Amino acid sequence: MQKVYTYCCLSFLLIAFNSVVFAQQIIVSGLVTEQRTGNIIPDVSVIVKGTLTAQKTNNAGRFSISIPQKLPVILVFSHIGYGALEREIISSERNIAIVLEPKAILGQEVVIAASRVPERILESPVSVERLGAVGVRETAAPSFYDALANMKGVELSIQSITFKSVNTRGFNSNGNVRLNQWVDGMDNQAPGLNFPVGNIVGLTDLDVESVELLPGASSALYGSGGTNGTLLMNSKSPFNYPGLSAYFKAGINHVDNRQAKASPWEDMAFRYARVVNKKFAFKLTASYLQARDWQGENYSNFNRIAREPKQGTRVSDPLFDGVNIYGDEPNTKYPTLNQIGALVKSRAPQVPAQFLPEPFKSIITAYEGGLLPNTSATRTGYAESDLVDYGAKSIKTSGALHYKLNNSIEAIAQANWGTGTSVYTGTDRYSLRNFNIGQYKLELRGDDFFIRGYTTQERSGRAYNATLLATLMNEGWKPSSTWFQEYTAAYASARLQGAEDAQAQGAARGFADRDRPTPNSPLFGTLKQKITEATIGPANGAKFNDKSNLYHYEGIYNFSGALDNAVDLIVGASYRVFDLNSGGTLFDDLNKDLTIKEYGAYTQLSRKLGEKLKLTGSVRFDKNENFEGRFTPRFAAVYAVAANNNIRASYQTGFRNPTNQDQYIDLAVGGGTIRLIGGLPSFIEKYKLGANPAYIAASYRELLATGNPAVLKTYSVNSNGIKPERVQAFELGYKGLFGDKLLLDTYGYYNIYNDYITSVEVYQNPTPESPAGIVNATRFNMPVNSTDRVTSWGAALGLDYVMNKFSLNGNVSYNELGKITADYLNDFNTPKVRFNLGFAGRRIVKNAGFGVNYRWQDSYFWQSTFAAGPVPAFGTVDAQVNFKLPLYNSMIKLGGSNLLNKYYYTSYGNPAIGGMYYISLIFDQTMR
Repeated sequence: MQKVYTYCCLSFLLIAFNSVVFAQQIIVSGLVTEQRTGNIIPDVSVIVKGTLTAQKTNNAGRFSISIPQKLPVILVFSHIGYGALEREIISSERNIAIVLEPKAILGQEVVIAASRVPERILESPVSVERLGAVGVRETAAPSFYDALANMKGVELSIQSITFKSVNTRGFNSNGNVRLNQWVDGMDNQAPGLNFPVGNIVGLTDLDVESVELLPGASSALYGSGGTNGTLLMNSKSPFNYPGLSAYFKAGINHVDNRQAKASPWEDMAFRYARVVNKKFAFKLTASYLQARDWQGENYSNFNRIAREPKQGTRVSDPLFDGVNIYGDEPNTKYPTLNQIGALVKSRAPQVPAQFLPEPFKSIITAYEGGLLPNTSATRTGYAESDLVDYGAKSIKTSGALHYKLNNSIEAIAQANWGTGTSVYTGTDRYSLRNFNIGQYKLELRGDDFFIRGYTTQERSGRAYNATLLATLMNEGWKPSSTWFQEYTAAYASARLQGAEDAQAQGAARGFADRDRPTPNSPLFGTLKQKITEATIGPANGAKFNDKSNLYHYEGIYNFSGALDNAVDLIVGASYRVFDLNSGGTLFDDLNKDLTIKEYGAYTQLSRKLGEKLKLTGSVRFDKNENFEGRFTPRFAAVYAVAANNNIRASYQTGFRNPTNQDQYIDLAVGGGTIRLIGGLPSFIEKYKLGANPAYIAASYRELLATGNPAVLKTYSVNSNGIKPERVQAFELGYKGLFGDKLLLDTYGYYNIYNDYITSVEVYQNPTPESPAGIVNATRFNMPVNSTDRVTSWGAALGLDYVMNKFSLNGNVSYNELGKITADYLNDFNTPKVRFNLGFAGRRIVKNAGFGVNYRWQDSYFWQSTFAAGPVPAFGTVDAQVNFKLPLYNSMIKLGGSNLLNKYYYTSYGNPAIGGMYYISLIFDQTMR
């Protein structure tokens, strides 16, 4: 199949090459300058209106663009801070002079994400948010990736300084699989995880040309995964942005010594690009960040069976389970004290009691006296701060070679590689030590086509499961069988001496934990090193060994020029292969090879009817080898009610295949208390969930409370397994420019999810005769499709106002979830209301500027497989002041994130985020 596809790709490439080479080549070149000063303007967008053909002016303000279609055409020149200019071209022209008038023009930015063709953001048929290179440099956030949280309707789940997940329109998660993230056309999900590990293999601030976000269903153009949005990050071409740029940021966090001692954080990067000649250019980028990470410090008690916080401390609750304390998770295989008493008595020799060992005497006597409770206890755990690596680190490198075969065809070879140390929250907390991802691409693109192939290579490095680590350390120091026997003996002795239950429990824990290795002890270090260097599974370790890869091939052709631009027609196709290889530490692949093949094709047709109405229709077909193929159509209309005032309406569909983990995961988590399994029929057979009944979690909890087995309710397992999730998205929006100073953008949406992918917890083989301490119950967490239709809806409003040197912006969003069956995990996980307010000034005093942003979000209840609990409302302020040094092409920037140092967390169980303060020096030869 891959050979066939390779031949098809080569054929497609030759056809595309020939069609462009032999088409009519009209060359237009010239110089773009500013009206007021006459200065040249680099980085001006030059677009053949209604096509994919686009260029940018170089550092000298010059451009040369090839037009492979019939004349006349319209060239559109646009740049932030200048009024757009249209120029009709009726023949080849050399050295034309283009003069742009400085204006505070809003809504003139050109975007590609919404339709895969260049268009003004005002005329986009669907909602789209954009951040450009100038905005990146002057943002009040520490990086452009942090600045995404200031976009309308966007929220970040922050798990680490180096790991943040982007989300829109609800169903937030720590590893978001409902939002695609692309870097220069490459899907930068980690193949084994199926979500991006933040920006670990993304762009540096210096290399960002633009960031475009589609908040909503986008599968019609981008395939599986885009049910809630698609984020496209585009880097700078070395032809358009040659020269050297660099920055160095030095800062401090933990300033109040609350989580850790005040510590420095450093972030440095450079970019070098060179145009060797008219045909060849290259670029190199690298960055390094290191800091002391934010720490998980939620030590409150948690009920993992009811999935909710509960009262009690380690002193008052023998079954205490701290959220960010690991190794103390309740295990259904732990016996109750009463069961231990019964077991000791049954196995005691039939000899006079005075000849029994003293611990057994106490246990038997207490058991016979009814002093041993029918409850268990959890082992004493270790705090997260003692287990994970908080030395946050990120190293990113990138290189690209660009070669122009002629004026309209460019070949690109690109390599991106990133590694880092971070902390990720899944069903457990994971320490990602030296985790790395590489992306390697070959691409050929012309004015009306591109074809690319790339691979993403994931390597887990020294990543390990912190919860499993703590559990294995406890077992390595003292097996649970010994610990519980000692605990029961000490408890029995204390009770026989007249102690109350709470006192006896404390004495028992103190005795069983005697000589327990403390975090700074040599034994603790020895155990930790041994377990983190051994892999999960037979090696009895906590380390992952994931070496999964993705291979992706894609092509697109725009036939608009061949159709004399009467209509815009795009056709594209893609093919990808996931090669899963975790050695049994993540997937069910210890003794087998796992690959997943997907292919898709799509087309889009758009046409303008008169001067006011533009209609766009697209449809895509995708097929995963494990699931049935499906079509995802999209229809959109844009109506101009007045100049620069447009109403848009769209019906979009999206889908996502079950992730690779949803399909093939086979992993014990929660210290071995839960087994995560895939949703394919093979797992239902492997664990005999059809033949051997599995019971609904809610009924299991009722059994624990009552001891009555009649309350158990069987979970009806679908023998056909899980299937793809589908969404229908309806949106009505308006974007209008009032004068040249005020831009208003608003929308409302309504989503309908069918076969919504969620998860259930079920229990197999419970023994009801011992309530509150069920022995032998096996707990599974598995992905399933909701049998109910799930709905969500919301709205957002954004305002941008520009006046002279100042700008004011704000946005507010509202999201709501319909009902979802209680048996499923409800992970909507988004506040109903959130808003941003920003105020900025550029060159307010000669070369000085500033920016301030306030972000607030409402309280809500977070649910995930790791923990569930309330997330309080919070507001945070980011600010920066900058001073440009034009003579040195430099800028000094002083800023702070969470300026007031009011700690907040974005999801329950994740670390609390404090203030970060920094000063940076930026050098950029292209800076104006």
